Amino acid sequence: MKQIIQTKDAPAPVGPYNQAVIANGILYVSGQIAINPATGELETGDIKQETERVMQNMAAVLKAANTNFENVIKCSIFMSDMGNYAAINEVYAKYFNDDTAPAREAVEVANLPKYVNVEISCMAIV
Repeated sequence: MKQIIQTKDAPAPVGPYNQAVIANGILYVSGQIAINPATGELETGDIKQETERVMQNMAAVLKAANTNFENVIKCSIFMSDMGNYAAINEVYAKYFNDDTAPAREAVEVANLPKYVNVEISCMAIV
């Protein structure tokens, strides 16, 4: 069985998917982009601000599933420009302890939904 996770504290999906799904004790969080859930507007003015919004959205989904960043086991970062890697990483690092940080990949892609600059997904233990 799978359990669907949804929260008003993160953006509603922009396609036929859910914010997250739990299966076999693992939470699979869909890619989060910098949509402010309160306004529905993108926050893409600055890459650090954009990444912060992405991480806040991810935090809201984790919380809705009764877990947190300490239980994240894998992240995937998709960015439109590898030149933003250092700035994205600076914000991302604030959410994890170096000793227990999750596995991760960071990939440059040609485009992302709504033409944002960064999208991050994760898996976490619940």
